[in-house]
Amino acid sequence: MTAGTTQLHKDRTAMRVTISDVADALNLTKSTVSRAMNGYPDIAEATQLRVKRMAQEMNYQPLSHAQAIKTGRTRSLGLVLQLSDHDAHRPFLAEFLAGLSEGASIEGYTLTVASADSDQHVIESFRALLRDGKADGFILPRAMVDDPRVKLLRDADVPFVLFGRQQNPEGCSWFDIRGEDAMRDAVHHLAALDHQRIGFINGGTRYAYAGLRLQGYLDGMASDGLSVASELIVEDALTMADGACAAKKLLDAKPPPTAIICATDQVALGVYRAATERGQAIGRNLSVVGYDGIQEGAQAQPALTTFSVDNRVAGVRLATLLIRRIRGEPSENLRETAAAVFLDRGSTGPPMGE
Repeated sequence: MTAGTTQLHKDRTAMRVTISDVADALNLTKSTVSRAMNGYPDIAEATQLRVKRMAQEMNYQPLSHAQAIKTGRTRSLGLVLQLSDHDAHRPFLAEFLAGLSEGASIEGYTLTVASADSDQHVIESFRALLRDGKADGFILPRAMVDDPRVKLLRDADVPFVLFGRQQNPEGCSWFDIRGEDAMRDAVHHLAALDHQRIGFINGGTRYAYAGLRLQGYLDGMASDGLSVASELIVEDALTMADGACAAKKLLDAKPPPTAIICATDQVALGVYRAATERGQAIGRNLSVVGYDGIQEGAQAQPALTTFSVDNRVAGVRLATLLIRRIRGEPSENLRETAAAVFLDRGSTGPPMGE
């Protein structure tokens, strides 16, 4: 190290604001400031706010490596993305990641992202991150009915939060959108337009959302006094091609449905394709309702009636809940749901002849 470099290092060290400086400015102990900065529940919320404001004013930045040694925490949230998923590269992922990063940075955390190309590789990635101490806790997108990630992290006693819900809630925190309410409201919307024969194309049954959305559809049909025809329900449609294939099956029924509700927008756009091939006009001959609010739905002709999900907000909430879990809050106190937003567009209308 040259003399100039040594002097620059000394100057930077001298200029760095320390935790002692923040403590002196507030007339608090270093221990109190440290615990307040890390969100410990034994420090009053007002004191935590005072400390964080002063730290911001003084431009205090904790040394991450020293903090990790002292607390055993990396101040990083982990996420493993499965690139083999049917929609792993969809545009909503960028919004979701932006929300996670925003929620993490508010509390001085970073986001550690790993990728995997199969179910087995996902578990291997989690084990590697746990072994190397890369994250204090994990966000689990797209909760599954039988979720091996949940079992792994429960057994390892590592904090996690799901984007989705679990039937067995033990040790689980989550944020989720109430897709079941959206499916029920979709039935109500169509029933109000005088549709009676309403089909339903569900998503992948391995995912927790599918059972909820099917139940929402069934509840809506029951509450509107409409009969459910088993031949008008198709499961395990994930892609646009799946949606087109499922729609052909429904449209071959005798009599066919006058409206179809889809668990995702991608599937709904597949219904558009199948209907167009048969010369049917969406919104006139066949009404279609989707769920997700993807941009392709807004650009379809006619624009898809759907339920929109704000993935950026979901990311912020998931990061916030996980940090609270890392800091010791019980999982049963960290379960939130929100409503999707109905977008009434041109893909629904009264049945032909009404």
